[in-house]
Amino acid sequence: MAERTADIEQGRDAARRESWAEAYDELAAADPSDLTPEDLEALSDAAWWLSKIDESIAARQRAYATFSASGDELRAASNAGRLSVEHFLREEPAVGAGWLMRAQRHLEDQPESIEHGFLAVLEATVARFSGDLEGATVLAERATRIALRFENRDVWAMGIHTEGLLLIARGDMADGLALLDEAMTSVVAGELSNFFTGIVYCNVIATCLELADLRRAHEWSEASRAWCESLPPESPYPGMCRINRAEVSSLRGAWSEAEAESTRASQELMSFDPAAAAQAFYGTGEIRRRMGNLAGAEESFARAHEIGFEPQPGLALLRLAQGKSEAARTGLRVALTGETWSRMRRARLLGAQVDVALAESDVETARTASAELNAIAAGYATPALDASAATARGTLSLAEGDVPGALEDLRHAVALWQEIRLPYETAMARTRYALALRSAADEDDAGLELRAAIAAFERLGAVTDARAAKELLAGPAGLPGGLTAREAEVLRLVAAGRSNREIATTLVISEHTVARHLQNMFVKLGVSSRSGATAFAFEHGLT
Repeated sequence: MAERTADIEQGRDAARRESWAEAYDELAAADPSDLTPEDLEALSDAAWWLSKIDESIAARQRAYATFSASGDELRAASNAGRLSVEHFLREEPAVGAGWLMRAQRHLEDQPESIEHGFLAVLEATVARFSGDLEGATVLAERATRIALRFENRDVWAMGIHTEGLLLIARGDMADGLALLDEAMTSVVAGELSNFFTGIVYCNVIATCLELADLRRAHEWSEASRAWCESLPPESPYPGMCRINRAEVSSLRGAWSEAEAESTRASQELMSFDPAAAAQAFYGTGEIRRRMGNLAGAEESFARAHEIGFEPQPGLALLRLAQGKSEAARTGLRVALTGETWSRMRRARLLGAQVDVALAESDVETARTASAELNAIAAGYATPALDASAATARGTLSLAEGDVPGALEDLRHAVALWQEIRLPYETAMARTRYALALRSAADEDDAGLELRAAIAAFERLGAVTDARAAKELLAGPAGLPGGLTAREAEVLRLVAAGRSNREIATTLVISEHTVARHLQNMFVKLGVSSRSGATAFAFEHGLT
């Protein structure tokens, strides 16, 4: 069969039209010696849009070398900057930093140009992830000024949305979100090239999700759907958009849809961006954990960890559900020690730490975690963080026997979770609020809250949580203090002097479940220790 002859002119024309598959076919088949550095750039772009990342990097390196050798400092710097981005995305920071320095060297003696603006965006991003928010802000503002001077919408949108991300990181929610929305107007108006459209879309939606601003995330996610569908199916961006759509669906409670999107995203992104694929695996694990599919969650979290993504706090909460509270406590402690950059991520870890610590009756650790979570929530003042902090405070108050405090905080938490329309979090808060109501002898309202929680859990498919709420609701007649049959069994064994481990062995349940029953019993009975519970058992003939 005769070898096909490449048509370089046709490839160039296809690249101008962004017909990437056609451009790749022609330019990749050409004799490399016949390609100009501009052709190599076009080949790199075409390979990138088809998720052939290794080929894209190789072609861009050749383009860079040719521009550099010919003394074209601006084009050399531009390609060095793109190579820096690619290597940072591949979790190769040393290589990415090397290419960033190379770009800086090419521009250091050049008159100000739009390439300086692009470089300032890259430098601002590196500074942001390094924790230098002040330095990053100066660089982002410089990028925006240069973009306005040269009337370049791509760099302007990158600069303005980076400024917004930095404001949010510093706790200025209103101004930060306003800048993100402003950048997105250029995106939806079609003013940006596709490459920068994707970056801004992904960063803005991911930030909205991190803040649990579900309304804003949903609006921008839907706006991005048509754009994603216009791209080549092999392109990296549909997979990235899919992660965001999966998170939106997960928060809204459409778990089957979310799991399907997340699973597909992990498959699509594995060769292009392993870190993003790991994030998708983690999302799948969280959905499965909430649905009670503990084995499936374990598998997903293991895949995320294997790729290099720390699957916390989901893994710790899985370990807690498996009765492995020590492993849960250790995993969270390690994660919190390593998380010094993102206060939003620390907040999620701290919320889980409160639950894990209380499961082990470690009130002091729970108190410390709750205090830090409260401080973070006060600094950001978002409804989701306020709800998370109120949930932690109320749960801690229950454990400490402060029933009025628990009632106030958990009532507030339920209202906030309902306001931002997160059904799973609302149902979980309702369950805890019901325990507070029951400890205040308000059995009727406790039943109302539990029935509402059960209905939500069943709609969501949260089998384990629905079963636990039903057990709380079904406290049989004849048992004092609103105790369930299982709690009465645990109490009898406590009164007999059995340890948590011995009780777990006798009843064939996990130590975590024993600890949870004890926590619930202490609240119901108005006691704070095993000796108090034992006294209650003797007084009411439960020994």
